[in-house]
Amino acid sequence: MAACGRAERRRRLLPARLVVYFVLGLALFSPAPYLEVMRHLIVGLRGLGLLGDWHVPAKSSLFRARQRLGFEPLQVLFAATAKPMADEATPGAFWRGLRVLAVDGTCWDVADTEANQAAFGRPGSGRGAKRSAFVQVRMAALVEVGSHAVLDAELAGCRTGEVTLVGRLPRSCTVGQLVLADREFLGVPLWRAFTDSGADLLWRVPANRVLPVNNAA
Repeated sequence: MAACGRAERRRRLLPARLVVYFVLGLALFSPAPYLEVMRHLIVGLRGLGLLGDWHVPAKSSLFRARQRLGFEPLQVLFAATAKPMADEATPGAFWRGLRVLAVDGTCWDVADTEANQAAFGRPGSGRGAKRSAFVQVRMAALVEVGSHAVLDAELAGCRTGEVTLVGRLPRSCTVGQLVLADREFLGVPLWRAFTDSGADLLWRVPANRVLPVNNAA
């Protein structure tokens, strides 16, 4: 909190540290509404008699607390904790001594607000207003295959291509890793960016791409 300038100057019902745990809880209990997620977080403390006179705040207070927190503390937390988790005993984590990673992308819907529309945009559509009903975020991630731990990620609007986002992930690769990728990522600039990190690569090739075979042994 201090590193991001979010340390409180006065005592709050929802201190920034608690709001960080709350945001993490929103991911763990994603189908649950705000208040139910907060109840999940504090149920153990209540059973131990450690809550004192603290009570679950109103939903509007949780909204404002998230706005005060911003994204920076979560970004710093991710950077500090996103590390490989697998060991030699983890199934599928290593191949011939190389830690197996993979890159890929995905999109997901976000709240239909003017702010999200301006920041992320909507994909096109062949019907009606020629645009999707939902604002979407695109993410490209570097993942440890054995543990499914996300080691690095880049997010942008849905009109930013996956190749562009994946091109920022070699910063988290190094010697001793084998990076897997699907065929849409094949290209000389991206390949060189990953090989320059020291990692080994195993990428799929489109069926219509004819490559010469090097028989030199």
